[in-house]
Amino acid sequence: MKRLFFISIFFSIITSCAQEKRPNILFIISDDLTATAVSAYENKACHTPNIDQLASEGTLYTKAYTQYPVCGPSRASFMSGYYPNATKTYGYVSGRKNIGPNRKTWTQLFKDNGYYTARVSKIFHMGVPIDIETGSNGQDDEASWTERFNSQGPEWKAIGEAELVQNNPDGTIERKGGNVMTIVKAEGDDLVHSDGKTAKKAIELIKAHKSEPFFLAVGFVRPHVPFVAPKPYFEPYPFEAVTMPKKVENDWEDIPKRGINYVTSVNGQMSLEQQKKAVAAYYASVSYMDAQVGKVLNTLKEEGLDDNTIVVFTSDHGFHLGEHDFWMKVSLHEESVRVPLIIKVPGKKPQVCHSFVELLDLYPTISELAGLTYSKHIQGKSLTKTLDDAKQSVRDMAFSVSQGGKSFLLRDNKWAYIQYNEDASAGIELFDMEKDPKQYTNLADDPKYAETVAFFKKELQKKLKAVRTNDLGFEYP
Repeated sequence: MKRLFFISIFFSIITSCAQEKRPNILFIISDDLTATAVSAYENKACHTPNIDQLASEGTLYTKAYTQYPVCGPSRASFMSGYYPNATKTYGYVSGRKNIGPNRKTWTQLFKDNGYYTARVSKIFHMGVPIDIETGSNGQDDEASWTERFNSQGPEWKAIGEAELVQNNPDGTIERKGGNVMTIVKAEGDDLVHSDGKTAKKAIELIKAHKSEPFFLAVGFVRPHVPFVAPKPYFEPYPFEAVTMPKKVENDWEDIPKRGINYVTSVNGQMSLEQQKKAVAAYYASVSYMDAQVGKVLNTLKEEGLDDNTIVVFTSDHGFHLGEHDFWMKVSLHEESVRVPLIIKVPGKKPQVCHSFVELLDLYPTISELAGLTYSKHIQGKSLTKTLDDAKQSVRDMAFSVSQGGKSFLLRDNKWAYIQYNEDASAGIELFDMEKDPKQYTNLADDPKYAETVAFFKKELQKKLKAVRTNDLGFEYP
């Protein structure tokens, strides 16, 4: 009897320890990935089988939005848990300057609670391609990590067939550095480039730290320009087969000047052929990134960590691919602000959630799932209830800002409302997202919608006041 008693106690202790085992976190973020380019969403031309597989195992959010459609401020926001207008972080930065020394970043919270936290490549802001070429830390926050690793790559200088499709009307320039659409069908394998190296290092870290709780943040830089990937990834996407978004005559006439994006087919002097080549190259870059995601996720399963690891996949913001003749990000239109978001939690059933959510909601959500107590002042909302029941709603609308914090988006199920300047002095856009989801007709000046415009003006003022003040009523510095 004593023997049975001690055996019972032993198994009780083992069971208790197993139940108390803290979950690992694998956070994967792609750079400049629009939801419209992921086949788990509405795109069937671009192939993302590994992201799709994750979506089939977790919760896919159809209405996830960035807080700022530029790398630096977006990443500063979701890593700190504050809106850009709270910290006044609008530029190509992500470190402590505006966030402040006393606010714990998302991963710092885990680090301070006994987690091994590691960054591989771009999590806080890095300039692409320059910081990838040099292997720099960029605007990273050292306090957030136990260890950090950079993934140096050749970027636009990679050996291979190259073509500049932006501001190159006569086709005489083969390639160009910087934030421009240079395409390189690169020679060599995945490991020649940054994302291949990032996947390799992430795999090494999973294997090395599988016996302790870890928060591994894996930042892939594709499909950010330049569009560089090994040549085989381009083969499924012949540019001649690309179908461009519908072009509407005088498309820009009914929107404010500030609503016209900073890169367009017009100021980029892009022919229709160059536009198609840009889209095809973007898809190739996405496919290359997706393959690296698959390598990391497969390792998690092979190492037996799949049943105790929360996996998050997202992007810092979207990307225009010729819609309205717009390219890249910064715009507050749908393709630029909407992002893919998938959260897989062991034991939770696969599902699709249509609630509005924001990237800064990740901080409280994942912290709560790990049993960590976070500051009551952070501005994200926990999504945990949606992981149990996808019909639950977290937000009635999403909020994003751009252009130095002076342009604003409020997006609900019916409307997308964009206002330029707090006093609307630079114009307004209003789109009926049920009848006009591609945003071709601005209704802001139509008298029939005056009440709707007035409603959103008031909602915006309320939102700005709320994000700039903490729960004690004091304005954030």
